[in-house]
Amino acid sequence: MAKILMVVSAADSLTLADGTAHPTGYWAEEVVVSHQVLTEAGIDVDIATPGGAQPTVDPISLDERGNVEPGDAKEFRAYLDSLAGQLAKPLALADVTATDYDAVYIPGGHGPMEDLAHDADLGRLLTATERSGKIVAALCHGPAGVLSASGASGESGDTGAGFVFSGRRLTVFSDEEERQGGLGEAVPYFVESRLRDLGAVVETGPAWASKVVADGNLITGQNPQSSHDTARQVVQALKERGSA
Repeated sequence: MAKILMVVSAADSLTLADGTAHPTGYWAEEVVVSHQVLTEAGIDVDIATPGGAQPTVDPISLDERGNVEPGDAKEFRAYLDSLAGQLAKPLALADVTATDYDAVYIPGGHGPMEDLAHDADLGRLLTATERSGKIVAALCHGPAGVLSASGASGESGDTGAGFVFSGRRLTVFSDEEERQGGLGEAVPYFVESRLRDLGAVVETGPAWASKVVADGNLITGQNPQSSHDTARQVVQALKERGSA
């Protein structure tokens, strides 16, 4: 049976460009749909966060503020309730070994911009996973997490020297989407632009439409609408490798 490490942000706020704190967390649909698709395919999924802290769901990912229909929100809440044990006591990234997993999967929400982008333990895991040729997957704002690989933290003045994913094709919540339905110019940095600056080859599709980019072992999805397709692509990639 294949085994995936789902890395979830433990941040409950994002420090905006003006220094104020904006409530955030992980995006419900991205965790729920991804987890559901992966486990229904028979894959074992562990959840890990920085420090083993219990993650916080972004409240707007469960109501109309996040353009989430009431029926969908109800289903997401019910599924998250079924994961309550894992979410209450996730693994700590510092205690995780890359060799124990066939893939690392990072869902989004604005939370990853706050903690995962700077997390040295995640950087270690991603670097080891990439170098072993195992699957690295990230969704929506989740690719902010790959900034952690080799110190590319997203901070102003960081040149991105040694960025593990430089030259790789990927997608991410686009700058257009951030301006249309995200936090706009209030964000501390635009993840798409930051990845481009570091040498990643970013490919984005129309705003709010599903798009998945697979570049060898690197699989990324653009937005919440890409949740199903991203997880399914990971399942297919594992099957092709004989892991699922």
